[in-house]
Amino acid sequence: MPFSLTPQQLEFRDTVRAVLAKECTPADVRTAYQSPSWRTPRWSTLTELGVVGMAVPEDHGGLGLGMVDMVVVLEEAGRVALPEPLAATAAVCAPLLVDLEERDSNDDRWGTWLEGVATGHAAAAVGLGPEAEPVAAADGATLYALGRPADGPEAAIFLMAADDSAAPNECTVEPVASLDPTRRLARVVPAVGVRPVATGQVAAELAGRTARRAAVATAAELVGLSDRLITIGAEYARTREQFGRPIGSFQAIKHLLAGARVKLEFARPAVYAAAWSIDEDETDASRRASAAKAQASEVATEAARVALQVHGAIGYTWECDLQLFLKRSWALAAAWGSAADHRRRVLDSLLAERMTTAQGTAKA
Repeated sequence: MPFSLTPQQLEFRDTVRAVLAKECTPADVRTAYQSPSWRTPRWSTLTELGVVGMAVPEDHGGLGLGMVDMVVVLEEAGRVALPEPLAATAAVCAPLLVDLEERDSNDDRWGTWLEGVATGHAAAAVGLGPEAEPVAAADGATLYALGRPADGPEAAIFLMAADDSAAPNECTVEPVASLDPTRRLARVVPAVGVRPVATGQVAAELAGRTARRAAVATAAELVGLSDRLITIGAEYARTREQFGRPIGSFQAIKHLLAGARVKLEFARPAVYAAAWSIDEDETDASRRASAAKAQASEVATEAARVALQVHGAIGYTWECDLQLFLKRSWALAAAWGSAADHRRRVLDSLLAERMTTAQGTAKA
């Protein structure tokens, strides 16, 4: 499938990259560790650029763009380990609200929340896992989207809003400590009596679409993180000397970094293909999303291992910038399904397709 980014997409990517390189340095990420919050000047800047409202329809103040446009930007967010919940808000929750509005245009809540996203006044947390599983960005969020459970005849989607950083009356929010405090983990439980916005098959379908977007959005961040980790490792290898010469001149180090780079260049097209399949509503969108997340998780894990091996024990220390990106890559590699989880889903999908084809052939 021929595919290339448009000049407009490339220009937007370069603009976001330049802004984040200036406003989200490792020093800024360290500051966010001390006081994690999404209410930052950086969030306002991204809002003004239209990044936060990319998926919001134009009649609600957004840009009305698709998943391919989102992964272009999320890769840059991953490259700097952006502390704010851009993926959850812009790439996962906003499209869910659009889906809900398309199903029930008479409910004013969808439009109100979409406008809140587009104007930067809302930050979302999305969770489709077990009730006890912590939800990223939930501590201090203003919009909560939960699937309990995410599939089956009893599936339900809950949407709950708060006017400020306090937990809404519709649910309880219990903060959870994290190795990366900028992820602001918390357990979120809907209050008894809160009515879901969708149930049954409709809820299961919405949850499936949301999970696919979340997996691809996370994969895009992992691609950016992997790129940054490899770059950090290569830069260190050029300056760190051993036996009177830079360690980057040793073949073993070159092979480590080159191997990680090759895996990255295979993972990136898979992520863009998955984003395209979601935008085009392809029948194999779920499989492509799982393939992308599996590859992105694996390359991030590999890039983190290689970068840390190049640095040695100093890479673990607080003084070394590498640890900021290591923690985020380890967390996101497991978020929305590990590489093993998604490879299993790809296999199940292929086996089911083969079974269906075989049955059709037998009937013919």
